[in-house]
Amino acid sequence: MTVCVLDIGKTNIKLVLLAADGRTLASRSRPNVMQPGPPYPHVDVPGIERWIVASLADLPGRETITAIVPVAHGCGAALVAGEALALPLLDYEYAGPDETSAEYDAAADGFAQDFTPKLPLGLLLGRQFFWQARRFPGDFGRVTHILPNAQFWAWRLSGVKSSEITTIGCHAGLWRPAERRWSALAQAEGWAELFPPLRNAWDALGPPKPDILAATGLSPACRVICGAHDSNVSYLAHRATRQPPFTVISTGTWTIVMAAGADLSRLDPGRDMLANVDVFGDPVATARFMGGREFAAVAGDATGATLADAARVMARGTLVRPAFVAESGPFTGSAGGIAGPPPATPAERAALAGLYVALVVDVMLGLLGAHPPFVVEGPSAADPVFLAALAGLRPGQAVLASQDGTGTGAGALLLAGWDRRGDRRPAAERAVASDGLPGLAGYRDRWRALLPAG
Repeated sequence: MTVCVLDIGKTNIKLVLLAADGRTLASRSRPNVMQPGPPYPHVDVPGIERWIVASLADLPGRETITAIVPVAHGCGAALVAGEALALPLLDYEYAGPDETSAEYDAAADGFAQDFTPKLPLGLLLGRQFFWQARRFPGDFGRVTHILPNAQFWAWRLSGVKSSEITTIGCHAGLWRPAERRWSALAQAEGWAELFPPLRNAWDALGPPKPDILAATGLSPACRVICGAHDSNVSYLAHRATRQPPFTVISTGTWTIVMAAGADLSRLDPGRDMLANVDVFGDPVATARFMGGREFAAVAGDATGATLADAARVMARGTLVRPAFVAESGPFTGSAGGIAGPPPATPAERAALAGLYVALVVDVMLGLLGAHPPFVVEGPSAADPVFLAALAGLRPGQAVLASQDGTGTGAGALLLAGWDRRGDRRPAAERAVASDGLPGLAGYRDRWRALLPAG
Protein backbone atom coordinates (compact mmCIF):
# COMPACT_ATOMS: atom_id res chain seq x y z
CA MET A 1 0.00 0.00 0.00
CA THR A 2 0.95 3.64 -0.31
CA VAL A 3 -0.49 6.26 2.01
CA CYS A 4 -0.82 10.00 1.48
CA VAL A 5 -0.46 12.20 4.58
CA LEU A 6 -2.18 15.58 4.37
CA ASP A 7 -0.39 17.66 7.00
CA ILE A 8 -2.05 21.00 7.79
CA GLY A 9 0.47 23.02 9.78
CA LYS A 10 0.31 26.65 10.84
CA THR A 11 3.34 27.58 8.72
CA ASN A 12 3.20 25.05 5.87
CA ILE A 13 0.82 22.54 4.32
CA LYS A 14 2.28 19.29 3.02
CA LEU A 15 1.25 16.23 1.08
CA VAL A 16 3.61 13.32 1.67
CA LEU A 17 3.33 10.00 -0.15
CA LEU A 18 4.65 7.13 1.95
CA ALA A 19 5.46 3.52 1.13
CA ALA A 20 4.30 0.82 3.52
CA ASP A 21 7.77 0.72 5.10
CA GLY A 22 7.72 4.46 5.81
CA ARG A 23 9.91 5.62 2.93
CA THR A 24 8.93 8.98 1.45
CA LEU A 25 8.11 8.46 -2.22
CA ALA A 26 7.05 12.03 -3.03
CA SER A 27 6.13 15.24 -1.26
CA ARG A 28 4.57 18.58 -2.05
CA SER A 29 4.30 21.68 0.15
CA ARG A 30 3.06 25.26 0.17
CA PRO A 31 3.01 28.05 2.74
CA ASN A 32 -0.14 28.40 4.81
CA VAL A 33 -0.66 32.09 4.08
CA MET A 34 -3.49 33.71 6.02
CA GLN A 35 -6.01 35.95 4.30
CA PRO A 36 -6.41 39.44 5.83
CA GLY A 37 -10.19 39.52 5.99
CA PRO A 38 -12.92 40.60 6.28
CA PRO A 39 -14.27 39.60 8.73
CA TYR A 40 -10.91 38.72 10.35
CA PRO A 41 -7.60 37.09 9.34
CA HIS A 42 -8.43 33.57 8.26
CA VAL A 43 -7.33 30.37 6.52
CA ASP A 44 -7.44 30.40 2.71
CA VAL A 45 -9.74 27.38 2.43
CA PRO A 46 -10.48 27.68 -1.33
CA GLY A 47 -6.80 28.14 -2.17
CA ILE A 48 -5.71 25.22 -0.02
CA GLU A 49 -8.43 23.01 -1.46
CA ARG A 50 -7.37 23.81 -5.03
CA TRP A 51 -3.76 23.08 -4.11
CA ILE A 52 -4.65 19.75 -2.47
CA VAL A 53 -6.55 18.56 -5.54
CA ALA A 54 -3.81 19.67 -7.94
CA SER A 55 -1.10 18.10 -5.78
CA LEU A 56 -2.94 14.80 -5.45
CA ALA A 57 -3.29 14.73 -9.24
CA ASP A 58 0.45 15.32 -9.55
CA LEU A 59 1.58 12.51 -7.22
CA PRO A 60 3.29 9.54 -8.89
CA GLY A 61 1.31 6.31 -8.64
CA ARG A 62 -1.72 8.16 -7.29
CA GLU A 63 -4.01 5.38 -8.56
CA THR A 64 -2.36 2.99 -6.05
CA ILE A 65 -2.89 5.19 -2.97
CA THR A 66 -4.93 3.19 -0.46
CA ALA A 67 -5.54 5.89 2.16
CA ILE A 68 -5.37 9.63 2.77
CA VAL A 69 -4.68 10.55 6.40
CA PRO A 70 -5.33 14.18 7.44
CA VAL A 71 -3.30 15.49 10.37
CA ALA A 72 -3.45 19.09 11.56
CA HIS A 73 -2.45 21.56 14.25
CA GLY A 74 -4.77 21.76 17.23
CA CYS A 75 -5.85 25.43 17.14
CA GLY A 76 -8.31 25.17 14.29
CA ALA A 77 -11.93 24.13 13.78
CA ALA A 78 -14.49 24.93 11.11
CA LEU A 79 -17.92 26.39 11.82
CA VAL A 80 -20.09 24.81 9.15
CA ALA A 81 -23.63 25.70 8.09
CA GLY A 82 -24.94 22.76 6.06
CA GLU A 83 -22.41 22.26 3.29
CA ALA A 84 -20.63 25.63 3.55
CA LEU A 85 -18.67 27.62 6.10
CA ALA A 86 -20.75 29.79 8.40
CA LEU A 87 -17.63 31.82 9.24
CA PRO A 88 -14.03 31.64 7.96
CA LEU A 89 -11.49 29.52 9.86
CA LEU A 90 -9.90 31.97 12.27
CA ASP A 91 -6.15 32.62 12.25
CA TYR A 92 -5.34 31.67 15.83
CA GLU A 93 -2.70 34.41 16.09
CA TYR A 94 -5.35 37.11 15.63
CA ALA A 95 -6.03 39.17 18.77
CA GLY A 96 -9.80 39.47 18.28
CA PRO A 97 -10.69 36.87 20.94
CA ASP A 98 -8.91 39.04 23.53
CA GLU A 99 -11.97 41.34 23.35
CA THR A 100 -13.96 38.82 25.40
CA SER A 101 -11.12 37.32 27.42
CA ALA A 102 -12.36 38.36 30.86
CA GLU A 103 -15.84 37.04 30.15
CA TYR A 104 -14.43 33.81 28.71
CA ASP A 105 -12.08 33.22 31.65
CA ALA A 106 -14.98 33.66 34.08
CA ALA A 107 -17.15 31.17 32.17
CA ALA A 108 -14.51 28.51 31.44
CA ASP A 109 -13.98 25.41 33.54
CA GLY A 110 -11.10 25.57 35.99
CA PHE A 111 -7.68 24.17 35.17
CA ALA A 112 -8.24 21.29 37.59
CA GLN A 113 -11.11 20.17 35.35
CA ASP A 114 -10.12 20.99 31.75
CA PHE A 115 -6.30 21.09 32.17
CA THR A 116 -6.27 24.01 29.71
CA PRO A 117 -4.27 27.18 30.46
CA LYS A 118 -6.07 30.46 29.80
CA LEU A 119 -3.98 31.60 26.83
CA PRO A 120 -4.46 34.79 24.76
CA LEU A 121 -5.35 35.35 21.10
CA GLY A 122 -7.12 32.36 19.53
CA LEU A 123 -4.81 29.79 21.07
CA LEU A 124 -7.78 27.94 22.60
CA LEU A 125 -10.70 26.75 20.49
CA GLY A 126 -13.07 27.68 23.30
CA ARG A 127 -11.82 31.28 23.19
CA GLN A 128 -12.32 31.34 19.41
CA PHE A 129 -15.92 30.09 19.59
CA PHE A 130 -16.78 32.33 22.56
CA TRP A 131 -15.64 35.45 20.69
CA GLN A 132 -17.14 34.46 17.34
CA ALA A 133 -20.52 33.72 18.94
CA ARG A 134 -20.62 37.20 20.50
CA ARG A 135 -18.99 39.17 17.70
CA PHE A 136 -20.96 37.49 14.87
CA PRO A 137 -24.14 36.15 16.53
CA GLY A 138 -26.13 35.88 13.31
CA ASP A 139 -23.48 33.85 11.51
CA PHE A 140 -22.72 31.72 14.56
CA GLY A 141 -26.43 31.05 14.94
CA ARG A 142 -26.44 29.34 11.54
CA VAL A 143 -23.80 26.79 12.57
CA THR A 144 -24.99 23.20 12.16
CA HIS A 145 -21.67 21.44 12.74
CA ILE A 146 -18.27 22.16 14.27
CA LEU A 147 -15.49 20.15 12.62
CA PRO A 148 -12.00 19.94 14.16
CA ASN A 149 -9.20 20.89 11.79
CA ALA A 150 -8.20 17.42 10.54
CA GLN A 151 -11.81 16.29 10.25
CA PHE A 152 -12.73 19.43 8.30
CA TRP A 153 -10.28 18.45 5.58
CA ALA A 154 -11.40 14.81 5.81
CA TRP A 155 -14.94 16.09 5.13
CA ARG A 156 -13.82 18.22 2.18
CA LEU A 157 -12.25 15.10 0.66
CA SER A 158 -14.85 12.46 1.59
CA GLY A 159 -18.11 14.34 2.15
CA VAL A 160 -18.45 12.70 5.60
CA LYS A 161 -18.63 14.87 8.73
CA SER A 162 -16.89 13.53 11.84
CA SER A 163 -15.05 14.60 14.97
CA GLU A 164 -12.23 13.04 16.94
CA ILE A 165 -10.97 13.41 20.48
CA THR A 166 -7.35 14.60 20.06
CA THR A 167 -8.20 18.11 18.83
CA ILE A 168 -11.21 18.46 21.13
CA GLY A 169 -8.96 17.50 24.05
CA CYS A 170 -6.01 19.62 22.91
CA HIS A 171 -5.68 22.99 24.76
CA ALA A 172 -9.25 23.79 23.75
CA GLY A 173 -11.26 24.24 26.96
CA LEU A 174 -13.85 21.85 25.50
CA TRP A 175 -13.09 18.61 27.37
CA ARG A 176 -12.45 17.27 30.86
CA PRO A 177 -9.66 14.76 30.18
CA ALA A 178 -9.66 12.94 33.52
CA GLU A 179 -13.46 12.57 33.39
CA ARG A 180 -13.60 11.79 29.66
CA ARG A 181 -16.48 14.16 29.01
CA TRP A 182 -17.33 17.57 27.59
CA SER A 183 -16.44 20.61 29.65
CA ALA A 184 -19.23 22.48 31.41
CA LEU A 185 -18.49 25.45 29.13
CA ALA A 186 -18.92 23.41 25.94
CA GLN A 187 -22.24 22.10 27.20
CA ALA A 188 -23.54 25.43 28.49
CA GLU A 189 -22.70 27.22 25.23
CA GLY A 190 -24.32 24.49 23.14
CA TRP A 191 -21.08 23.69 21.31
CA ALA A 192 -20.88 20.04 22.36
CA GLU A 193 -24.04 19.16 20.46
CA LEU A 194 -22.72 20.80 17.28
CA PHE A 195 -19.80 18.36 16.97
CA PRO A 196 -20.60 15.24 14.92
CA PRO A 197 -20.37 11.95 16.85
CA LEU A 198 -16.83 11.09 17.90
CA ARG A 199 -15.02 8.64 15.64
CA ASN A 200 -11.73 6.84 16.13
CA ALA A 201 -8.75 8.54 14.50
CA TRP A 202 -8.18 5.39 12.44
CA ASP A 203 -11.77 5.05 11.16
CA ALA A 204 -12.17 5.05 7.38
CA LEU A 205 -14.83 7.62 6.46
CA GLY A 206 -15.20 6.40 2.90
CA PRO A 207 -13.72 7.02 -0.55
CA PRO A 208 -12.95 10.48 -1.91
CA LYS A 209 -15.98 12.28 -3.35
CA PRO A 210 -16.71 11.65 -7.04
CA ASP A 211 -15.49 15.12 -8.03
CA ILE A 212 -12.23 14.55 -6.16
CA LEU A 213 -11.77 11.16 -7.84
CA ALA A 214 -12.41 12.69 -11.26
CA ALA A 215 -10.02 15.59 -10.71
CA THR A 216 -7.15 13.60 -9.20
CA GLY A 217 -7.13 10.13 -10.74
CA LEU A 218 -7.30 8.48 -7.31
CA SER A 219 -8.73 4.99 -7.14
CA PRO A 220 -12.28 4.48 -5.79
CA ALA A 221 -10.64 1.91 -3.49
CA CYS A 222 -8.79 4.73 -1.69
CA ARG A 223 -10.18 5.60 1.73
CA VAL A 224 -10.12 8.90 3.62
CA ILE A 225 -9.17 8.30 7.25
CA CYS A 226 -10.71 10.36 10.06
CA GLY A 227 -7.30 11.71 11.15
CA ALA A 228 -6.03 13.45 14.28
CA HIS A 229 -4.06 16.28 15.89
CA ASP A 230 -0.53 16.28 14.43
CA SER A 231 1.50 15.99 17.63
CA ASN A 232 -0.75 13.18 18.80
CA VAL A 233 -0.07 11.33 15.56
CA SER A 234 3.66 11.63 16.22
CA TYR A 235 3.07 10.41 19.76
CA LEU A 236 0.97 7.46 18.57
CA ALA A 237 3.87 5.84 16.72
CA HIS A 238 5.59 5.43 20.08
CA ARG A 239 2.52 4.89 22.25
CA ALA A 240 1.65 1.90 20.07
CA THR A 241 5.02 0.20 20.53
CA ARG A 242 6.27 1.36 23.96
CA GLN A 243 5.06 1.09 27.51
CA PRO A 244 5.23 4.25 29.65
CA PRO A 245 7.22 6.00 30.85
CA PHE A 246 8.68 7.72 27.79
CA THR A 247 8.55 11.20 26.28
CA VAL A 248 7.94 12.39 22.72
CA ILE A 249 9.29 15.81 21.69
CA SER A 250 7.33 16.78 18.58
CA THR A 251 8.91 19.73 16.75
CA GLY A 252 7.84 22.15 14.03
CA THR A 253 6.19 25.55 14.39
CA TRP A 254 5.32 24.26 17.86
CA THR A 255 7.54 22.17 20.09
CA ILE A 256 5.22 19.84 22.01
CA VAL A 257 6.62 17.70 24.82
CA MET A 258 4.28 14.79 25.63
CA ALA A 259 5.36 12.85 28.72
CA ALA A 260 3.77 9.42 28.97
CA GLY A 261 3.59 8.34 32.59
CA ALA A 262 4.15 11.83 34.05
CA ASP A 263 1.95 13.07 36.88
CA LEU A 264 -0.83 15.49 35.83
CA SER A 265 -0.59 17.19 39.21
CA ARG A 266 2.72 18.78 38.11
CA LEU A 267 1.03 20.77 35.36
CA ASP A 268 1.30 24.54 35.79
CA PRO A 269 -1.00 26.61 33.56
CA GLY A 270 1.27 29.63 34.00
CA ARG A 271 4.02 27.69 32.21
CA ASP A 272 1.83 26.71 29.21
CA MET A 273 1.48 23.17 30.52
CA LEU A 274 -1.65 21.17 29.85
CA ALA A 275 -3.09 17.71 29.36
CA ASN A 276 -3.39 16.49 25.81
CA VAL A 277 -5.69 13.58 25.06
CA ASP A 278 -4.31 10.74 22.93
CA VAL A 279 -6.22 8.78 20.28
CA PHE A 280 -7.39 6.32 22.94
CA GLY A 281 -8.86 9.11 25.09
CA ASP A 282 -6.11 8.99 27.73
CA PRO A 283 -4.72 12.25 29.16
CA VAL A 284 -1.01 12.93 28.63
CA ALA A 285 0.98 15.52 30.58
CA THR A 286 2.23 18.09 28.06
CA ALA A 287 4.32 21.26 27.87
CA ARG A 288 4.75 23.39 24.77
CA PHE A 289 6.22 26.49 23.21
CA MET A 290 6.58 27.85 19.70
CA GLY A 291 10.01 26.36 19.20
CA GLY A 292 10.03 26.80 15.43
CA ARG A 293 9.18 30.49 15.74
CA GLU A 294 11.72 30.98 18.52
CA PHE A 295 14.40 29.27 16.42
CA ALA A 296 13.63 31.50 13.43
CA ALA A 297 13.71 34.63 15.61
CA VAL A 298 17.34 33.84 16.44
CA ALA A 299 18.57 32.12 13.27
CA GLY A 300 16.59 33.93 10.60
CA ASP A 301 16.82 31.71 7.53
CA ALA A 302 20.25 30.35 8.47
CA THR A 303 20.73 26.57 8.53
CA GLY A 304 23.56 24.05 8.42
CA ALA A 305 25.00 24.57 11.89
CA THR A 306 27.66 22.12 13.08
CA LEU A 307 28.90 21.19 16.53
CA ALA A 308 32.00 23.28 15.79
CA ASP A 309 29.77 26.32 15.24
CA ALA A 310 28.03 25.62 18.54
CA ALA A 311 31.35 25.26 20.35
CA ARG A 312 32.44 28.71 19.12
CA VAL A 313 29.15 30.26 20.25
CA MET A 314 29.52 28.68 23.69
CA ALA A 315 33.16 29.74 24.01
CA ARG A 316 32.20 33.32 23.11
CA GLY A 317 29.51 33.26 25.81
CA THR A 318 26.62 34.27 23.58
CA LEU A 319 23.20 33.44 25.10
CA VAL A 320 19.54 33.93 24.22
CA ARG A 321 17.09 35.36 26.74
CA PRO A 322 13.58 33.96 26.35
CA ALA A 323 11.12 34.52 24.84
CA PHE A 324 10.43 35.88 21.37
CA VAL A 325 6.87 34.52 21.31
CA ALA A 326 5.67 35.87 24.63
CA GLU A 327 2.19 34.32 24.42
CA SER A 328 3.32 30.72 24.87
CA GLY A 329 5.83 28.52 26.60
CA PRO A 330 7.43 28.31 30.06
CA PHE A 331 8.53 31.96 29.96
CA THR A 332 5.23 33.58 28.98
CA GLY A 333 5.42 37.35 29.13
CA SER A 334 9.22 37.61 29.01
CA ALA A 335 11.00 39.67 26.33
CA GLY A 336 13.58 37.80 24.29
CA GLY A 337 16.98 39.01 23.18
CA ILE A 338 20.62 38.05 22.65
CA ALA A 339 23.14 38.54 25.45
CA GLY A 340 26.83 38.69 24.68
CA PRO A 341 28.77 39.01 21.42
CA PRO A 342 26.59 38.41 18.36
CA PRO A 343 27.18 35.31 16.23
CA ALA A 344 29.87 35.85 13.62
CA THR A 345 28.31 33.81 10.79
CA PRO A 346 24.87 32.59 9.68
CA ALA A 347 25.84 29.07 10.73
CA GLU A 348 26.65 30.36 14.22
CA ARG A 349 23.21 32.02 14.37
CA ALA A 350 21.65 28.65 13.59
CA ALA A 351 23.85 27.00 16.22
CA LEU A 352 22.84 29.59 18.83
CA ALA A 353 19.18 28.94 18.00
CA GLY A 354 19.65 25.19 18.36
CA LEU A 355 21.34 25.60 21.72
CA TYR A 356 18.60 27.93 22.94
CA VAL A 357 15.71 25.67 21.92
CA ALA A 358 17.41 22.69 23.58
CA LEU A 359 17.81 24.68 26.81
CA VAL A 360 14.10 25.56 26.83
CA VAL A 361 13.12 21.95 26.14
CA ASP A 362 15.35 20.85 29.03
CA VAL A 363 13.41 23.20 31.33
CA MET A 364 10.11 21.80 30.03
CA LEU A 365 11.25 18.23 30.71
CA GLY A 366 12.15 19.20 34.27
CA LEU A 367 8.83 20.95 34.87
CA LEU A 368 6.93 17.90 33.65
CA GLY A 369 9.01 15.40 35.57
CA ALA A 370 9.35 13.68 32.20
CA HIS A 371 10.98 10.28 31.93
CA PRO A 372 13.38 8.97 29.27
CA PRO A 373 13.74 7.83 26.62
CA PHE A 374 13.27 11.25 25.03
CA VAL A 375 12.29 10.76 21.38
CA VAL A 376 12.71 13.79 19.11
CA GLU A 377 10.34 13.97 16.13
CA GLY A 378 10.15 16.44 13.24
CA PRO A 379 12.70 19.02 12.01
CA SER A 380 14.76 19.12 15.22
CA ALA A 381 15.50 15.40 14.81
CA ALA A 382 17.81 16.45 11.95
CA ASP A 383 19.50 19.32 13.82
CA PRO A 384 22.85 18.06 15.17
CA VAL A 385 23.26 21.02 17.55
CA PHE A 386 19.83 20.67 19.14
CA LEU A 387 20.28 16.91 19.54
CA ALA A 388 23.79 17.11 21.00
CA ALA A 389 22.76 19.89 23.37
CA LEU A 390 19.67 18.06 24.62
CA ALA A 391 21.63 14.83 25.12
CA GLY A 392 24.39 16.74 26.92
CA LEU A 393 21.85 18.39 29.20
CA ARG A 394 20.43 14.96 30.05
CA PRO A 395 23.52 12.78 30.73
CA GLY A 396 22.68 9.18 31.49
CA GLN A 397 19.22 9.53 29.94
CA ALA A 398 18.51 8.24 26.44
CA VAL A 399 17.87 10.83 23.74
CA LEU A 400 16.70 9.28 20.47
CA ALA A 401 16.33 10.98 17.08
CA SER A 402 13.43 9.68 15.03
CA GLN A 403 14.34 8.74 11.48
CA ASP A 404 10.80 9.49 10.31
CA GLY A 405 11.44 12.45 8.04
CA THR A 406 7.86 13.73 8.24
CA GLY A 407 7.43 13.65 12.02
CA THR A 408 3.90 12.29 11.63
CA GLY A 409 4.53 9.62 9.00
CA ALA A 410 4.88 6.56 11.22
CA GLY A 411 1.74 7.42 13.16
CA ALA A 412 -0.21 8.17 9.98
CA LEU A 413 0.78 4.78 8.53
CA LEU A 414 -0.45 3.18 11.72
CA LEU A 415 -3.83 4.92 11.42
CA ALA A 416 -4.11 3.90 7.77
CA GLY A 417 -3.44 0.24 8.56
CA TRP A 418 -5.08 -0.05 11.97
CA ASP A 419 -6.35 -3.59 11.31
CA ARG A 420 -2.68 -4.62 10.86
CA ARG A 421 -1.37 -2.83 13.94
CA GLY A 422 -0.22 -6.11 15.49
CA ASP A 423 2.51 -6.16 12.84
CA ARG A 424 3.71 -2.69 13.79
CA ARG A 425 7.46 -2.43 14.28
CA PRO A 426 9.05 0.27 16.45
CA ALA A 427 9.84 3.47 14.56
CA ALA A 428 13.40 3.82 13.28
CA GLU A 429 15.50 5.84 15.73
CA ARG A 430 19.13 6.54 16.49
CA ALA A 431 20.73 7.20 19.85
CA VAL A 432 22.38 10.62 20.34
CA ALA A 433 25.74 10.82 22.11
CA SER A 434 25.79 13.00 25.22
CA ASP A 435 29.43 14.14 24.91
CA GLY A 436 29.27 16.14 21.70
CA LEU A 437 29.43 19.59 23.33
CA PRO A 438 31.95 19.80 26.20
CA GLY A 439 31.33 22.65 28.63
CA LEU A 440 27.56 22.52 28.21
CA ALA A 441 26.82 22.41 31.96
CA GLY A 442 28.53 25.75 32.54
CA TYR A 443 26.78 27.27 29.52
CA ARG A 444 23.43 26.09 30.91
CA ASP A 445 24.18 27.62 34.32
CA ARG A 446 25.02 31.00 32.76
CA TRP A 447 21.83 30.82 30.70
CA ARG A 448 19.68 30.01 33.70
CA ALA A 449 21.08 33.04 35.50
CA LEU A 450 19.41 35.16 32.78
CA LEU A 451 15.97 33.66 33.33
CA PRO A 452 13.11 35.60 34.92
CA ALA A 453 12.77 35.16 38.67
CA GLY A 454 10.79 32.01 39.57
